[in-house]
Amino acid sequence: MSEEKTSLLEGFKAFLMRGNVIDLAVAVVIGAAFTNIVNSIVKGVINPLVGAFGTQDLEKYSSCLKDPCKVVDGQMRGIPIMWGSVLSAALSFLITAAVVYFLMVLPMAKYLARRAARAKAKDATEEVMEATEVELLKEIRDALVAQRGTGHNNP
Repeated sequence: MSEEKTSLLEGFKAFLMRGNVIDLAVAVVIGAAFTNIVNSIVKGVINPLVGAFGTQDLEKYSSCLKDPCKVVDGQMRGIPIMWGSVLSAALSFLITAAVVYFLMVLPMAKYLARRAARAKAKDATEEVMEATEVELLKEIRDALVAQRGTGHNNP
């Protein structure tokens, strides 16, 4: 029983120590913190800019599908379509995607491309060296064959 418990704990420890799990946990924590920044930008910058043309709160933009859209006796009369909240969420998503792309994905892609180019150049150099070594070995072989051929003719 203790051996099974040990192997179970070892398996769990191996799972936790995988790079992917830790990277994912860090990404979730950073994402949660980043969400607050994006929401602050939308509420503090985007909403006032939109407010220059209308209401300052995007979530107040709505249309009424069935008139009248009023609260009467604690109940909503009519069918409101709250498209402002969808617009606010879409702007938050676009800002988040832009920041992630321009500050994380694009620099990492450039770094990986440079790294791959260096590795390719290194591999090409190694291939040239290997080809040179093969040519040198062929020349040595040919010279030995030629010596052997002349050595048998002159006893």
